[in-house]
Amino acid sequence: MADLKYYDVILKPVVTEKSMRLMGDKQYTFLVHPEANKTMIKDAVEKMFEGTKVRKVNTMNLPGKTKRRGMTFGKTAKTKKAIVFLTEDSKEIEIFQGL
Repeated sequence: MADLKYYDVILKPVVTEKSMRLMGDKQYTFLVHPEANKTMIKDAVEKMFEGTKVRKVNTMNLPGKTKRRGMTFGKTAKTKKAIVFLTEDSKEIEIFQGL
């Protein structure tokens, strides 16, 4: 496994209608490094966003889609998505404010 630092684990937030709706329940969705595990994701969120306490993390591996351009077939990159559940007394994540 690669030597990942906490700032390499979280790649970017996922901004969709469903993820915006879940933010009201203190659930945040991120694209994460494919080799990151739940413990690494929890530590990264707590270190990157001050005052947050993670209750649990759900992860899902998304396989690459098959794409075609003319006669040539290829695949897009596989990704990993994480849904982070914060505790009730936790501070909210400021990156999503104003969206």
